[in-house]
Amino acid sequence: MRWGRGSAVVLAVVLGAGLAGCGGAPARGGAAVIEVDAASTLADQPVRLRITGLAPGEEVTVAATAADYRSVSWQSRAVFRADAHGVVAPDTTAPLSGTYQGVDGAGLLWSMNPPSGDPEQASFAPSLPQAKPSFQVRIEVSAHGKQLAARDVTRRLQADGVSYRELTTAADRVAGALFLPPPGTARHPAVLLFGGSEGDIGVDQVYAAALLASRGYPALALGYFHHAGLPDTLHDIPLEYFATAAGLLAAQPGADPAQLVAVGYSRGSEAALLLGQDRPDLVHGVIVYAPSAEVTPGMFPTGGDAWTLGGRPVPQGPVPLDRIGGPVLALAGAEDALWPSADSARRIGQALDAAHDSHPHQEIVYPAAGHGVGIVPYLAAGTRPFLPAADAHLQLGGTRAGNAAARVAGWQQVLDLLAGLEPGGGPGA
Repeated sequence: MRWGRGSAVVLAVVLGAGLAGCGGAPARGGAAVIEVDAASTLADQPVRLRITGLAPGEEVTVAATAADYRSVSWQSRAVFRADAHGVVAPDTTAPLSGTYQGVDGAGLLWSMNPPSGDPEQASFAPSLPQAKPSFQVRIEVSAHGKQLAARDVTRRLQADGVSYRELTTAADRVAGALFLPPPGTARHPAVLLFGGSEGDIGVDQVYAAALLASRGYPALALGYFHHAGLPDTLHDIPLEYFATAAGLLAAQPGADPAQLVAVGYSRGSEAALLLGQDRPDLVHGVIVYAPSAEVTPGMFPTGGDAWTLGGRPVPQGPVPLDRIGGPVLALAGAEDALWPSADSARRIGQALDAAHDSHPHQEIVYPAAGHGVGIVPYLAAGTRPFLPAADAHLQLGGTRAGNAAARVAGWQQVLDLLAGLEPGGGPGA
C-alpha cells in the first residue's frame, strides 16, 4: 500500500514540560542521572525530563536521537548550564545554544534535524504503526567530549491490543487504514480522518487514527484520490464516498454510531464540512485543520469541480453550514502561506452563528503556525515539504516552533471535543 506524505507535516517525539514522579531505573554515566516520568508513553503524550547529579554551573550537551522509517537518524541537541543544585530541567531553563531557542520543554525533540539536507524541507516520520507500533528515542548527556549518561525512551504509536485492517475499494468500497480499540472496550465516538491535496492515505491521518484507537476511539484514515481504485486527481469526488466510509466506521465494534466525528485537513476540510452538512444523521461533529470556508475548484491538473453530490457538481462558493449536526472545531495558523485558513476559520464561526446553530463551535488561530498547524504532536516537521501530486515544494508558512506548539494545543482540543461527546461528558471533559 502507498501512503501519502501530507501537507500536514509530522514532527518527531517530544520531552514535555515539568517533571512529576520520575520512574524507572535511570541509566548512569559518572554521577549524572537522566530522570523521566515514564519510560514508555503514547507518542501523543509528553515525556518529562530532568538531569541531576551534575556539578553546579556545569555546561552539558543534551541530545535526542530517533530513527525514521528509513532507519535514518534524526538528532537535536542543546547546551545547558546546570543550576546551583546541579540540575538541568529543559521545561524551566533556556539552552545556551542548540537546535531551538528559549524555554521550551518540548524543544529538544520537535527540533530534531535529519543528518543532511534542509530541515525545513523534511519531516520526521517513524514507521507506520501497523508495521512497527513503537520507536525509541535515545537521550544522551555529555560534557568535555565525554558521555555522562544515556537512556532510551519508548514512544508508542499504537497501544497493545489495538487492531488494524487495510480497507480496499475492491473489498470495502473505500480505501483506508482502520484502527480499532482492544476487544471489550466500551463504545466510544468514532473518528473519520482524511487529508488534503497530497491525496492517497495521509500518513499523518494514519498516526492519528492509531493513537485515537489507543485511547478507545475507533478511527479510520481514509484516502479519496491518488490511490489504487480511486480517482487520480482531486476532481469530481463523490461526497457519497465519504458517507460510505462513515457508515462502515459507525458499524465497527466499539463505535458509538450516534457520535461520529469527521476530521478534514486543508482541502479535506471542505469534504468534512459538506459531509456534516449533507448527512447530519451520520456525522455528529466536524473538526477541520487549516480549513477553507469555500468550496474551491478541483486540482492537478484539470481544475473543474472538486466534489459531487447525487452525480452533480457541488457549487463553488461558501460552504453551507446550517444543517451541521454537532460541535465544530476549526484550527488554523495565523501565518498560513498556502491559503487564508485563519480567515476561513473565523468565517466558519460567523456562518454557524448566522445559522443560529445550537451546537457549540470553536475557532482557534495559533500565532506563528502555518498550514502545518496539525495533526499529531511531537513529530518534527519543516515548513516547505515536497508535495508529489504537485511536483513542488509547498510554502506552508509559520515556523517549526509555532507549528509544534499549535499541534500540542490543537490535539488537546480534539481530545477534549471527543471526551465531551462521551456519556456524562461536556465541553473540555
